[in-house]
Amino acid sequence: MSDKKTSVKVTIVGEEYTLRSSTSPERTQAVAEYVDAAIRKVLGGKSVVDPSKAAILAALEITDELFQSRESHEEAAEMMRRLSADVRRWLPPTKRVSGASPSR
Repeated sequence: MSDKKTSVKVTIVGEEYTLRSSTSPERTQAVAEYVDAAIRKVLGGKSVVDPSKAAILAALEITDELFQSRESHEEAAEMMRRLSADVRRWLPPTKRVSGASPSR
């Protein structure tokens, strides 16, 4: 990610926005499309017709996805720590370095 910001025009639920971001225009567009799809999914349920309420519900769903992803990442990281500890025990004592990351 660079410090240079670019402007990207996106459309979310029929409204056009100009977003300034230091990420690539393609990523900014992809994020906007994801948000648009999430809001449209909520609106498609017909229980919510107000776009601002739909945006809040979509934000809650996206945030739940983020939390689930973080939890999954933490579970995978913990599994890797346990596996690393198991492998370390198999190594000769001179090769066992606790918590060290491999040098490049």
